[in-house]
Amino acid sequence: MVDLETIQKELQKKLKKERYNHTIGVMYTAASLSMRYNEDMEAALTAGLLHDCGKFAPVNEQIEICKSYHLELSEAELQVPALIHAKLGAFLAEEVYGIHDRRILDAIRYHTTGKPNMNLLEKIIYLADYIEPGRKMIPGLQEVRTLSFTEIDRAVCLCSKLTLSYLERSGRAIDPMTRQTYEYYK
Repeated sequence: MVDLETIQKELQKKLKKERYNHTIGVMYTAASLSMRYNEDMEAALTAGLLHDCGKFAPVNEQIEICKSYHLELSEAELQVPALIHAKLGAFLAEEVYGIHDRRILDAIRYHTTGKPNMNLLEKIIYLADYIEPGRKMIPGLQEVRTLSFTEIDRAVCLCSKLTLSYLERSGRAIDPMTRQTYEYYK
């Protein structure tokens, strides 16, 4: 059994206040979605709590940490360094926080890009990160929030579509997995 309280205290010391507040929002949103869809609530709480544990350091430091642990970064991750924390977070969840449940580790790993054919826990963490109560209102957010509790696959589709639109409008590089997620759920 995971000691969520201890992990919470450690993360509160490591993460910036806004990131920590976001993390708690994701954790409780994941718990709510797990109740709605009859998913393992402890797994959802754990993945939600640890989903951004790799964001405790600036991106250049995240890259160095990945190198020191021989975590291979993809071309997409190097082009879009905001993605690195997901891979690093899954690694830290296992090595530092003692999480060995592959479903939890994968939910952390894919919470940013999604992936085709996600399992329920992966969908829950992907959506909880997007819809948690502290997120500022953006176009489509309320619809994703509603769909998350009524039609989870449609919520994943809309969430990935909105993410792609945002990245395209802002001229940012797009991880191929984000596009694959949308294509799969479309």
